[in-house]
Amino acid sequence: MSDSLFSRSVSRRKFLKSTAAAGAGLLAAPTILDVLLADRAYAALPAGLLDEQTMEKLLAIAMSRGGDYAEVFVEYNITNGVSLEENKIRQAEYGIDQGVGIRVLKGEQTGYAYSDELNFDKLKQAAEVASYIAGTAAAGTLPTYDVSPKKSPSMLKIQLDPNEVAVKEKIALLHRANDTARAADSRVTQVNTSFYDSHRMIQVATTDGILSDDRQSMVRLNVTAIVEEEGDRQTGYAGGGGRVGFEHFKDLTPEHCANEAVRLATTLLGAAEAPAGPQMVVLGNGWAGILLHEAIGHGLEADFNRKGTSLYSGRIGEKVASKNCTVIDEGNIVGRRGSIGCDDEGHDSQKNVLIENGILRRYMNDKLNSTLMGLESTGSGRRQSFRHYPMPRMTNTYMLAGEHDPQEIIASVEKGFYAKSFGGGQVDISNGNFVFQVTEGYLIENGKITRPVKGANLIGVGPKVLEKVDMVGTDLELDAGLGTCGKNGQSVPVGVGLPTCRISEVTVGGTDVQGSGGMG
Repeated sequence: MSDSLFSRSVSRRKFLKSTAAAGAGLLAAPTILDVLLADRAYAALPAGLLDEQTMEKLLAIAMSRGGDYAEVFVEYNITNGVSLEENKIRQAEYGIDQGVGIRVLKGEQTGYAYSDELNFDKLKQAAEVASYIAGTAAAGTLPTYDVSPKKSPSMLKIQLDPNEVAVKEKIALLHRANDTARAADSRVTQVNTSFYDSHRMIQVATTDGILSDDRQSMVRLNVTAIVEEEGDRQTGYAGGGGRVGFEHFKDLTPEHCANEAVRLATTLLGAAEAPAGPQMVVLGNGWAGILLHEAIGHGLEADFNRKGTSLYSGRIGEKVASKNCTVIDEGNIVGRRGSIGCDDEGHDSQKNVLIENGILRRYMNDKLNSTLMGLESTGSGRRQSFRHYPMPRMTNTYMLAGEHDPQEIIASVEKGFYAKSFGGGQVDISNGNFVFQVTEGYLIENGKITRPVKGANLIGVGPKVLEKVDMVGTDLELDAGLGTCGKNGQSVPVGVGLPTCRISEVTVGGTDVQGSGGMG
């Protein structure tokens, strides 16, 4: 067996030579930029990763001390990125990350080890370490396992692969956004833009006989505009992407993103301070679904419920929201940022109805928690990379549309608050208490959206907020492809969505809250 278990279009020697001066693959312009522009030595995703026989051997070694279950997770990831600040390209990134993680489960005990050295001796050592951590018996005769290849459905929607697009074309997007933002308003003082794409191939083999693989490409364009007037300095942000091709930016143009970032920043100039106290609140559609993700979604992940730390523990079949609320987590929407062909345990992603007409139907679970709780898999086992063990995570989380015209919802509010978009926040899973910063909010007066406000926060309890949802719009929209969710030190891409919703009462606070992490 060769030292390298991966095929690649660029030799490891050539890749390391081109990136050695950059340490961990973060490369300072313009020197690396000149290299990238002159010689696009991009690697391609390999045709295959580990062969079946090797994975079966590693599974046998991992189970040699009497585990209940084992898996081999293989990853090959290519990343490209470039950013523009102060009218200049300041940073370029190009890297390849690859490795194998091996996990063994024994009851509630988890043994996990990984290797980024891809020769068999190192992988065998990782399997032995994982086996030793989880197992209780002395190593004995190796069992045998057979895995059957299964192709998961692709969630990619790509015509023009971003990995095959020249760096100078990505840079052109950034300059277009930068020039548009600076021309849009004389009060613009600073513009930052960036473009990022990643191309991940995974393969998962398990002692359940699963052998799955998936390709998960991702792109994202970001634009930040800072404006200032008479000492008032405000920031606006826009962008988007998903599991789409470079052609996506013919529709989601850099000009649109730049104008939106400037619009948001200038809207906040001179905005009034948010009025505090309990109010009727209308949530905007799309990105406002971040509140649903954080305040409710995490509480429905199975690990919190198995341990009894979620306020939803043991409540399957109970009413936890108003009848107007049906909440879905769906990982198999083609092209969306949170979508995956299979999860990181090899199960195909699926559409999971979490709350149906206010009734709690299921939790999102992974292999460990579904086994211990006697539940079916929901295809929700996700991990940041081969260096991390999987846990139950969201994919694309949204609320189904209702029956009300969005304008009708606004017109129904005599005095209230319109929260169009959110930033950081804090959530306590055990009791559902949350505080979220509103990045774009307005007063509603006499059935009309009027003055913009700043410094607003929504304060409440997740289930109680859902119970007070009394009007739901017809305008369900998923976000533009911006979300990254953090949990237990791991980050994964996710999507959110929401129709316009009226909540009969939520407390609006006027003090800024610094986000502690879930989405960004």
